[in-house]
Amino acid sequence: MAEIISIPRQVLHQEVATRLRQRLVEGLIAPGAKLNERELSELLQVSRTPLREAIKMLAAEGLVELLPNRGAVASSLSEQDVADTFEVIAGLEGQAGELAAQRITDAERAEIRALHYEMLAAFTRRDLSTYYRLNSQIHTLINAAARNRVLTQTWRTVNARLQALRFRSNFDDAKWQRAVQEHGQMVELLAARDAEGLRRLLVRHLEHKRDAVLEQMRAGTVHGEASA
Repeated sequence: MAEIISIPRQVLHQEVATRLRQRLVEGLIAPGAKLNERELSELLQVSRTPLREAIKMLAAEGLVELLPNRGAVASSLSEQDVADTFEVIAGLEGQAGELAAQRITDAERAEIRALHYEMLAAFTRRDLSTYYRLNSQIHTLINAAARNRVLTQTWRTVNARLQALRFRSNFDDAKWQRAVQEHGQMVELLAARDAEGLRRLLVRHLEHKRDAVLEQMRAGTVHGEASA
């Protein structure tokens, strides 16, 4: 008889969180929308227990809000929230880039360069889902290379609030192409160990993201918050 392998509870709710996070980031669940547990349980083919644990994880990350008498809803940000949060993340990424350029190892640089080439291939296919996953890995590795645990943890907390908006900032093809070019410059600045240059580039990169998101919000093509 085939051996029955059970999935540990912790692993299961982490897997559910990963799949639910992707739906939130890619806008399949709109900002401000209620998370319907019955529908999500059927969609993800899990019971409500791991689903609820996953929702709590995402609430801790800032992707979900737990509201009295309403349950869980996808987080939403006002234009001012977006501007304020991007201002903070730009400073954090700039500092991380500056430190990373000084402290990164050859192996870490090689990994980031390899991911960059994979990301370019995804961009060529206009595969935004894969592109964003690789893009996030690159930013995470730059932060890790800074060798500052407090900085990295703070960045993760703030960045979690912006994942969906950073994903959607690439809906404009010209702005997406500019982001790709900026990533190519990041790779070269890391190779040159240009700490100040990388700091300036990352701040500018995040400011461009901010401007793209705010432009889309004002045009009504991307929503940080639910419509009334």
